[in-house]
Amino acid sequence: MFIQVITGKTRDPEALHERLEVWQRDLMPGAIGYLGSTGGCTASGDCILVARFQSADAARRNGERSEQTAWWKETEKLFTGQPTFHDSAEVAVMRHGDLDRAHFVQVMEGHVTDKARARVLEDASDEPLAQARPDLLGSVTAYYGKDGYTSLAYFTSEDDARQAEGQDVPADMAKQFDEWQQVMKVDRYLDLTDPWLVEA
Repeated sequence: MFIQVITGKTRDPEALHERLEVWQRDLMPGAIGYLGSTGGCTASGDCILVARFQSADAARRNGERSEQTAWWKETEKLFTGQPTFHDSAEVAVMRHGDLDRAHFVQVMEGHVTDKARARVLEDASDEPLAQARPDLLGSVTAYYGKDGYTSLAYFTSEDDARQAEGQDVPADMAKQFDEWQQVMKVDRYLDLTDPWLVEA
């Protein structure tokens, strides 16, 4: 899997969402290697668009389409300043349910201090999380650059997620989570209470 992450700010989240709907209607039928996308904006206008592709080559070929270029030229006008782009071929997926049925997505951006250990912890927590957190449908984490990452956690609803956060967890899971926080430093959270989910 290959992922493209676009982040930025906008004064008009609704217009940005409408541009995504235009892409879904007019451009998605001809998209090359497209697997789906997640997007949304916070109440403060911080926005993210995450597109998933089969490969870096498929993403590149899709980006070279003239209609894709034209669509983006209009879409980028909705951002305040230049949006930030990250490409990643190093992707970790945790799937306990249908991610495209999520009603709340929490995005974490930060830097990883020990990528190999982070992957071990993610694998070890997969099954315990599936049992302890039925509200968590899964997650997608993209690693890029020297130590950067963006991770998206997909939940059944914000109410379910907040309620589960307040519950006690088994001691072994708490220990793993504490270590995960040490290796996956979070610089910023984005809470998408109305996520834009597009299925391929």
